[in-house]
Amino acid sequence: MAGLKEIRTRIASVKSTRQITQAMKMVAAAKLRKSQDKILRLRPYANKMSGIMASIRKGLENDVEIPLMENRPPEKVLIILVTSNRGLCGAFNANAINQALQVATTVYAEQWKKKQVSFFAVGKRGAEFLASKGYPLAGVNNEIFDQLTFANVTELEERFVQMFLFKEYDRIDFVYNRFKNAAVHLLTHETFLPVSEPEEKEEIPSPKEEKTVADYIFEPDKDSLLGELVPKSLRIQFFKVLLDSFTAEHGARMTAMHQATDNANDLIRELTLHYNKARQAAITKEILDIVGGAEALK
Repeated sequence: MAGLKEIRTRIASVKSTRQITQAMKMVAAAKLRKSQDKILRLRPYANKMSGIMASIRKGLENDVEIPLMENRPPEKVLIILVTSNRGLCGAFNANAINQALQVATTVYAEQWKKKQVSFFAVGKRGAEFLASKGYPLAGVNNEIFDQLTFANVTELEERFVQMFLFKEYDRIDFVYNRFKNAAVHLLTHETFLPVSEPEEKEEIPSPKEEKTVADYIFEPDKDSLLGELVPKSLRIQFFKVLLDSFTAEHGARMTAMHQATDNANDLIRELTLHYNKARQAAITKEILDIVGGAEALK
């Protein structure tokens, strides 16, 4: 059993660590509340916009050509991996990275074998991993989360749009953690370009909508309206993905720091018990020594 001094030193160290984890938990909780309010307000608007775009896409005549909706064979694929810039958030980043690699090697297995799949890392953790393992990295952006606003994401979103329009890539996908609640975030793989019908997602139950193709009346003309509506829809989708991941990151960090604090409390209780046992043993030994000495003097 360790000495009393060693146990006291370790208890003090664990208490210091507990103070740090408690502070980080409170900071993450404050940031989570702000981000959660934003994503919950944005999500209905973004989902409705995606639904409108999908309905328009179904209702377009065959002779109408929208470049951002061109569904060409995916010979070259870009996967946008969204992670965080910082750690201490549990398996948040590792899960997203593993999901991105799984998508590349299974969904796009044929393109992967031909080395036609590349990654774009949004977030420092994903960029560091991909670079260290030598995976094809088309680009990195670590600054976007420093000030995540709709205006700031437009430039980055436009970069991907140009990649698709100039046929650098035939398909651009997202892999990210989608926020559900403070303790749960869902790994998500979805297509960014070309504009397509959104997949069914696990969301909080909402009223069922009939899946019908709306017969839209375009005024002044279809080309002008779609020329404005499609890019706007993409910017909203892009912002929603980043905000979803950003919110999920704070939830994951808050949960991880809560668990770390609980573990520190358990460890402190265990060390205190060991300390009391060691102290009791030391006192008992001293008493026995005194009694033994007294008996020797008789």
